[in-house]
Amino acid sequence: MTAFPRRWLFVLTILVGSFLLFQVQPMVARMVLPKLGGAPAVWNSAMLVYQALLLGGYAYAHWLGRFDVRRQAIIHVALFLVAALWLPIGIAQIAPPGPGQEALWVPLLLLASIGPVFFVVSAQAPLMQRWFAADARAGDPYYLYAASNLGSFAGLISYPALVEPALPLAAQSWGWTAGYALLVLLVAASAAARWHGGAEAHEEAVASAEPRPTKRRQLHWLLIAAVPSGLMLSTTTHLTTDIVAMPLLWVLPLGLYLLSFVIAFSTMERLTEVITFIAPAVLLAVGGLALLSSGGGSMMVALASLAMLFVVATALHGYLYRLRPAPQHLTLFYLIMSAGGVLGGLFAALFAPLLFDWVYEHPLLVLAAAALLPLPALLPWDNWLRLSPIHARIAAAVLVAIATFACWRMVEGWGGVLEGSTAAWGIAIFTIGLLVIGWRWAFVTVLALLMIGVGGWDTVQESFTGARVRSYFGVYTVTDYPAQQQRRLAHGTTLHGLQRTDPAHRREPTTYYGPKSGVGLTLGKAGALAGPNASIGIVGLGAGTLALLSPAGTAMDDLRNRPGDGRHCAWIPPNSPSCPIAPATRRSSSAMRGYRSPSSRRAGSTSLSSTPFRPTQSRCTC
Repeated sequence: MTAFPRRWLFVLTILVGSFLLFQVQPMVARMVLPKLGGAPAVWNSAMLVYQALLLGGYAYAHWLGRFDVRRQAIIHVALFLVAALWLPIGIAQIAPPGPGQEALWVPLLLLASIGPVFFVVSAQAPLMQRWFAADARAGDPYYLYAASNLGSFAGLISYPALVEPALPLAAQSWGWTAGYALLVLLVAASAAARWHGGAEAHEEAVASAEPRPTKRRQLHWLLIAAVPSGLMLSTTTHLTTDIVAMPLLWVLPLGLYLLSFVIAFSTMERLTEVITFIAPAVLLAVGGLALLSSGGGSMMVALASLAMLFVVATALHGYLYRLRPAPQHLTLFYLIMSAGGVLGGLFAALFAPLLFDWVYEHPLLVLAAAALLPLPALLPWDNWLRLSPIHARIAAAVLVAIATFACWRMVEGWGGVLEGSTAAWGIAIFTIGLLVIGWRWAFVTVLALLMIGVGGWDTVQESFTGARVRSYFGVYTVTDYPAQQQRRLAHGTTLHGLQRTDPAHRREPTTYYGPKSGVGLTLGKAGALAGPNASIGIVGLGAGTLALLSPAGTAMDDLRNRPGDGRHCAWIPPNSPSCPIAPATRRSSSAMRGYRSPSSRRAGSTSLSSTPFRPTQSRCTC
C-alpha cells in the first residue's frame, strides 16, 4: 500500500456526499417555493433544519465510533438502505399551518420531506475522516474537512447556475437519487479499504496519547462555531431587510461560509493568518454599520457585509482549527462544532424574530465575534512607547472615554448620512478602535460605540415608538414625513405603501394601487365581472388602499396576513361594516377560490372568486 492508503477514495466519497448534501438544500427550497414563498425567514428556517439534521448525523457518527470499522460499515450501509425509502426527493403532504405557526410548520415540513436522507448523508464527513485515520500511514485526517466543504460549495453553486435552469424538478430528484446510489457504493468501497489490518489496534494505541478534552475546551469550541453560523443567517436577513433585496441572495452568505472552512482547514496557513490579522479592522469598518436601519441600502454596503462575513468566519474557523484535538477525538470535535452551528442558527432563525422587532441579532453577533476573535495587535503602540501593562491599560481606558464622547457627538448630529462632522467623529472612533485591538474589553466597547453613533441610536429609539413590527416574513416600519405630508410603510428599505396625510388627499389611493393601475381597472369592472352585488376578498399588503376602490354596491373583506391592526393607516374607518378585517394566513390565495365572505352571505350576492377572476393578492402598501 502507498504512504497514504486510498486517499483518493476517501476524498471522492466525502466530495460526493457533501455535493449531494448541498444540492438537496436549494432543490427542496425550490420545491416548497409555491407553498412558502421566498422570504428570508423561510430560508433561515430551512437552514436551521439542515443544521439540526447535520448535528444528528455528527452525533450518529460519534456514536458509531465505539464499534470497530466492520460493524460501523454494516450499520451505516443498512441505514443508507432504510433512508432510500424517502427517495426520490419530494415534498411531504401535511396540513397547512395556522396563522402565526409558520416558524414551526416550515421545519416540520422539511423534516418530513428529507429528514432521514439528509441525516444519513450528513454523517459522511466525520465518519469518512475517522475511517481514513484508522490506518497508521494515512496522516492527518482534518484536511479532508476542507474537501468536504469544497464539495458543499460546488453543490450549492452548481444548483442555481446549472441544474435548476436546465432540468425540471422531477429530473433533478431522480438525478439526486442516482448520486445517492453512487454514494452508497463509495461508502462500501471505503469500508472495504479498512476492513482488514490493524486499524483497531492503531486507534487504541493513539487513544492514550491525548486525554479527553475538558468541558471548558469543548465550550470554547461550541461558542467559536456558533458565531459564524449565526452571523451567516443574520447577514442574510440584514442584507435582504435593510440593504438590498435580491433573488437567491442567501446563496452568497452560505457559499462564503463554506469557503471559510475550505481555507481554514486546508494547508493554506499563511492565508488564514493574513485574514486573521485584518479581521478586527474589517469588523470595525463594516460591523460599525450593523445597527444602521436607514440610508445603508447600497450594493457597496452589501458587498462589504459579505466580505466581513467571510473574513470573520475564516478567522474564527482558523482559530477553531488550531484548537483541534488529536484524531481519536475527531468525531467529538465535529459534533460540538455542529452543535455550535445549531446554536447560532436557533438564535438567528427562531429566537431573534420572536424577541426583537428589528434584526438586532446581527449587531449582537458582530459583537460576539469581536469577543471571540484572535486579536493580534495591529498597531503595538504600547511597545513603541515602552509602557508598562498597567499604564497601557490606563491609556486604553482614556481612549475609550474619548470614543464615548465622539459617539455622543455623532448621535447629536446624526442626520441619516455619514458626512461632515459626523463622519469625522466616526473616523476618530474607528481609529481608536484600531489602537485598542490589543485589549479585548476596549475593542468590543469601541465597536459598540461606533454602532450606536452610525445610526444605531435612532434604530434603538424606533423600537419604543410602536411604529415597527416584526413577523416571520420581515420587519415593517411606518414613518411619518411631515414636510412631504406623507406616511410610508417600508419593509426594510423597500417601500410598500404611502398615504397622504393632508385632509384633502388623505383617502386617495397611491403607489401601485391608483385607479388607473391594473388592479384599479379590474376593481372598476367588478360589476361586469361578478354582477352588481359582487363580494371581494383581498389578501395581503395593500388591502387598505384597495378598499378605497370598492365599487358601489359591493362588499369587501380585508384578510390581513401580517401583524398589526392598521392603526397607522386611515384608509378604512374603524369597524367599518363595508370592509371588515379578518386574519388570513400567508400564501392563502388557493384557499380563496370560491371564497364567500361573511358580508357576502346575503341573497343575490356573488363572489368575484367564483368567476374566472382570481381574488386580489396584493403585495404592497397599508
